[in-house]
Amino acid sequence: MSDLPAIVAPPVTAPLGPNRVDVRAFLQPHRIVLMLCGAGIVLAAALVGRWDWLPRYGGMIFAGVGQSLLLLLATAVLGFLIAVPLGLAQAAGPWPLAVAARSFCTVIRGTPLLLQLWLLYYGLGSLFPLIPEIRDSFLWPYLRQAWPYAVLALSLSFAGYEGEVMRGALAGVSRGELEAGRAFGMGRTTLLRRIWLPRAIQRALPTLAGETVLQLKSTPLVATITVVDIYAVFSRIRQDTYITYEPLLLMALIYLLLTGILVGLFRLLENRLPGKGA
Repeated sequence: MSDLPAIVAPPVTAPLGPNRVDVRAFLQPHRIVLMLCGAGIVLAAALVGRWDWLPRYGGMIFAGVGQSLLLLLATAVLGFLIAVPLGLAQAAGPWPLAVAARSFCTVIRGTPLLLQLWLLYYGLGSLFPLIPEIRDSFLWPYLRQAWPYAVLALSLSFAGYEGEVMRGALAGVSRGELEAGRAFGMGRTTLLRRIWLPRAIQRALPTLAGETVLQLKSTPLVATITVVDIYAVFSRIRQDTYITYEPLLLMALIYLLLTGILVGLFRLLENRLPGKGA
């Protein structure tokens, strides 16, 4: 017999399923340090901080969270519905539409959101009262409020950024898939609905998750036009109680929680999409 040592095969481990999480990959040293620091800050704030104001303003805080979530949902949906035509116009539209869509995205991405918000609220908001047809219409009670201008500004901002993302995603879809759809006799509308747009959304989903988180963190700007969101509620708490750090810390924790929920939902959606990674 040969004296060569026997070769032992390494143990075979089953790959993780699409919905399973690798705990060892998550519990890396930097994440552990951050979690411990966060837990220490929360514990110190709970033991040393002043929280007697919380029961009195609890209802306002929940209302502010609901307002921010409603604003996020409305603007993300409307913005995405605008972003898809913007991406299509740039990826496959005639040159006048492509130039118009590209110009819109350039203006939105090149100017601050706060400036856009103020231009709409103080610009259109001061122009509409001078138009009798609008002032006397059924829309005037709504146009007098700040909410429509906040929704419009945030939706256009989301569309400007996501329109560029959709342009790249649509352009990145394999031409072979599109040619295969045409070979099966699909028309342009069916091809867009069945293959091109779903594959582009699948490619853009990770970036869409990041843009949605950024949209959540942009909603405090609406407090500058009197919309009562999370930031406006905690600003009032600080003005009424003269307490600064505890309200700010609680607001930061709320935003962290909402961000974690959003990221988790998008991760779950990515894992459940058919053909992930194709």
